[in-house]
Amino acid sequence: MQVNAARLADALGVSRARISQYVASGVLSGCFTGEGRQRLFDIDRATAALKGGLDRGQMMGNGAATKKALREIDDAGPKASPRPVPKAVAAAPRGDGALSPADPDRYELARTQSAEEDARRKRRDNERDEGRWVIAAEVEQATARLVSQEIGKFETVLRDGARSVADKMGVDYRETRQILMQVWREYRSRRANELMIDAQSTVLTEAEREAER
Repeated sequence: MQVNAARLADALGVSRARISQYVASGVLSGCFTGEGRQRLFDIDRATAALKGGLDRGQMMGNGAATKKALREIDDAGPKASPRPVPKAVAAAPRGDGALSPADPDRYELARTQSAEEDARRKRRDNERDEGRWVIAAEVEQATARLVSQEIGKFETVLRDGARSVADKMGVDYRETRQILMQVWREYRSRRANELMIDAQSTVLTEAEREAER
C-alpha cells in the first residue's frame, strides 16, 4: 500500500517534518518513489525500515511515539497462520536476539519506573498533608526532648527525696542521694538494653509494609 507523506505521518503519529528528516537521514531509503510532493511511500517497507532504523537518541524523543505507532500497525495488520513449531524449538528458552516490537525497551521500562516512583512519592506527600503520618526524624527529636525533660524532673524528685530521708532519718544527705542516683542509673541502663532488644524484634504492621513498597 502506497501513501503520501501526510498519510504516513498520520499513521506513525509524527509530523510531516519528521518524515522529511527520516528521508534525509536515509532511514526510509528504498521505501518510496518520486520526489518532493509527488513522493509516495510503501507503508509496509517504511514500517519495517523504521523498526530497525531508529537509534537510541531518536527513541528518546518522538521516536517513542513512532515505536508505539509501529506496534499498533503490526497489531492491526493481517494475522498470518502460525507455522507448526517442533516441540524442541518451542520449548527452547528465548535467546538474546532482537526484541519483538511488542516488547518494551530499556527507555520505556525506565520511563514506566519513573512514573511509578513519582506516583508513590505524590501519594506519600498527600498522606503526609492529610496528617496520616509524620516525619520520623522530627518525631525522634521531639520524643528525645520530652524524655530528657522527664528524666531531669525525676532526678530532681530523687534529690528532694534524699533530702527528706536525711532530715527524717538523721542520715547523711549526700550519701543518701548517691545511693538513690546509683540505683536509678542502673535501672536506666538495664531498661535501655531491654527496649533496644524489643525494638529489633518488632514486626512491621501490614500498613507499614504497604508504605515501604
